[in-house]
Amino acid sequence: MQADNSARFAALAAAFATRRILVVGDLMLDEFIWGNVSRISPEAPVPIVNVTGESYYPGGAANVARNLKEFTAHVSIMGLAGKDAAGELLLGLLAEAGIDTAGVQCDPALETIRKTRVIARNQQVVRVDRERKSALTGAETGRAIEQLDSMIARFDAIVVADYGKGFVTQPLADHLCRSARQHGKILTVDPHPHTSLNWSGVTAVKPNRLEAFIAAGVPPSEPVNPVLADEALLEVGRRLRQRWQAEILLITLGEYGMLLFSGDASPSHMPTRAKEVFDVSGAGDTAIAVLTLGLAAGATAAEAAELANRASGIAVGKLGTATVTLAELQASFRSQ
Repeated sequence: MQADNSARFAALAAAFATRRILVVGDLMLDEFIWGNVSRISPEAPVPIVNVTGESYYPGGAANVARNLKEFTAHVSIMGLAGKDAAGELLLGLLAEAGIDTAGVQCDPALETIRKTRVIARNQQVVRVDRERKSALTGAETGRAIEQLDSMIARFDAIVVADYGKGFVTQPLADHLCRSARQHGKILTVDPHPHTSLNWSGVTAVKPNRLEAFIAAGVPPSEPVNPVLADEALLEVGRRLRQRWQAEILLITLGEYGMLLFSGDASPSHMPTRAKEVFDVSGAGDTAIAVLTLGLAAGATAAEAAELANRASGIAVGKLGTATVTLAELQASFRSQ
């Protein structure tokens, strides 16, 4: 999609609002502690942060849903949360955003995953994670499959955001792939390399560069510029396409943009659209959300990838797990 093709973007954007998307994956609560630093602690060589505020956002797969909600009112989520204060806050934030949480199971024995980032002078000082990984029980997997079967007919696309925390298991992945094929639904995946799940036959898979190398079983190497001369990366792409049999493979490359493999076409490189980078938190969530929405709206693989590239370029210019608005995405076609 060319930068001046605003008419095509307008047509796709008009379809965004009618698309119905289900997000499946690991739910988290993102906490941001904002403050100022004026001195170093006398107790240890670390900054003292004077707290000025706190913010809470849906994280993990819930952040994918939050990104989608900027473009369509029809967003549902499936995942697992604890019956604790963090879980209650997370579900409250999702409900407040108008995201359907009927597919969320609540486990009283589970501690809701919470990631706390301390930000001072527009820089992350430290991140504190509270989590205990716990794979779905057989009963929870059964309930998730039943929920999926009862819901899938009403969706245009399903996004899987696997953060490797236990909700996305191979039995659930297999059922998602089968159901999506049977019902003719778009199925996109943001994979986690250490779960080594099989995603055979999905519509699109979107790993980042390191995840792609790990998933392909290739030792990570330094990026090569120009990207299309990076033989190691091209080989990783070939291996993953053979392994997953996905229609689309989109590898995100940070400052080098994205590399698209689609159909029989040669790999296509899209340079980054980011003008400045403040925080990469959640940029991958933005990319998979917009890629999926574009495909659901009828975009070609190249068009959907370009939308995702532009959206993630906007997201990294914001602090925190930020979302991108339709107006901001539209403006990117006027400015570039």
